[in-house]
Amino acid sequence: MKSTANIMVLLVEDNMDIAGTISDYLSLEGIECDHAYDGETGFNRALTGEYDVILLDVMLPFRDGISICNALRSEGIDTPILMLTARDTLADKLEGFSAGADDYLVKPFALEELLMRTRVLSRRRSGEIRRFSLGDLVVDFENRHVERSGRAINLSPTGWTILEVLAQNSPHIVTRSRLSMALWQGDPPDTNALKTHLYKLRMRIDKPFNQHLIHTVAGQGVALRE
Repeated sequence: MKSTANIMVLLVEDNMDIAGTISDYLSLEGIECDHAYDGETGFNRALTGEYDVILLDVMLPFRDGISICNALRSEGIDTPILMLTARDTLADKLEGFSAGADDYLVKPFALEELLMRTRVLSRRRSGEIRRFSLGDLVVDFENRHVERSGRAINLSPTGWTILEVLAQNSPHIVTRSRLSMALWQGDPPDTNALKTHLYKLRMRIDKPFNQHLIHTVAGQGVALRE
């Protein structure tokens, strides 16, 4: 299992203030951060360096993030890429994913969420969390497949995101604010949105079975555990 202290990140970001804030925060969390201020430098470092995750801004001098992502994938570089951008339309996100990005984070974002997504991508890179099992529940992250007692369970994109976060942190408690951040950048469509989606997830994961695995811990958050 790869520890956080061994994670090496390449940050490609031309805004010095943003880059400094991200680098300092990640360093405090034990993550080493190499930095490039323009697209061409970032591309060359990504080609030659051994990184666990690449944090890639879209709008960059000399070479934009989308073309960098495309070029890296064409070169056979499979390092997980988290796109950072202020462009938040569905078309923008689809363009990033089509170029080979693994995740997408819209500015402004919470540093806690950036840290969480970086750790998740790093663990995927190391093969640590390709598959999660808890009792008779099996979550296949690579193929986005969920089953319990051998029965396939279909989830909505929102339900999958919640289950993914809970599984990656199991058996620890995940705060509601952290779940909200993962789903809506911390700005849910209404006050009951998270409660509603958690209820729907429980109906899929727990209701048909004798043992409940999704637990609410009063005043703290939600945990996936036996």
